[in-house]
Amino acid sequence: MKGLELSHTYFMTYGEQMIKDKFYSHRHKIAAGMAGEGSECLGFDDPISRDHDWGPGFCLWLTDGDFDDIGRSLQQAYDKLPRVFMGFARKAAALSDKKVGVFRITDFYTRFTGLPHAPEDKLQWLPLSDEYLCACTSGKVFCDPLGTFSNIRNTLLDFYPEDIRLFKIAAKCMTCAQSGQYNFMRSVKRGEVFAAAYALNTFCSDIVSLVFLLNKKFVPFYKWKHRAVKALGILGRQIHDDISQLLSANEDMGKKSTIMENMSARVITEIKHQGLSEATGDFLLDHGCAVQQRITDTTLRNRSAWGG
Repeated sequence: MKGLELSHTYFMTYGEQMIKDKFYSHRHKIAAGMAGEGSECLGFDDPISRDHDWGPGFCLWLTDGDFDDIGRSLQQAYDKLPRVFMGFARKAAALSDKKVGVFRITDFYTRFTGLPHAPEDKLQWLPLSDEYLCACTSGKVFCDPLGTFSNIRNTLLDFYPEDIRLFKIAAKCMTCAQSGQYNFMRSVKRGEVFAAAYALNTFCSDIVSLVFLLNKKFVPFYKWKHRAVKALGILGRQIHDDISQLLSANEDMGKKSTIMENMSARVITEIKHQGLSEATGDFLLDHGCAVQQRITDTTLRNRSAWGG
């Protein structure tokens, strides 16, 4: 059984009745679901995942006012629910943060975005982490009578404002060009084994992030990047398979370089298909610069996209 299904079933079996029996007057104010960090929230959990932070459990989200009213008592009631369900028990890791239980809506989103609400302008969107945005919009909301939790979630799922997306695309084009198209073979020729390996892995990571941006989806934590990209409609399977081939090319550095050039060409074709670049040539850096020039916000268009 997948963890998200287990969590939902656990909530339907015990959580709903707990709310009805002990918090009836607040039943229309409690959002429930399973979201945040963890492979189960992405649907990627497997038997290996069950050694820590996996098992029966769910999240309950309250507004600040309702948390002040019932947060403590609701957590106490939650803590009394059966620890074993359908033969599974949750084993918390020593260094893990609290993943299930009762939360303020504002605290949940602040943890991942630094904001207690949805971003309200481009400056608030710009520093946000794709991986953290993926985490806080992952999983499933089981119920949300007030809609407060879901309203923030849906604003985030609508994705970045276009200027921010373009800036991030430009930045990833530049880092992919630098690592895979430029520095990889230069490092190989110098015998710099560490630098070559770092360039290779940086290219793989950043080109997956770039493909997620082209799909208007948030990229997950690095452990799941390669698996997750396969499901994307735009370039997903091709880039997934390219990376598998790239990392299995053993010591043939020339072949690795050719694969990275082919991957870059695929991305450039899609960037041009989306009308984001009119640059010519096969160097991603040039297309990154062209993408940045399409940003309407003058300050953002003139800001350095290196490392952005």
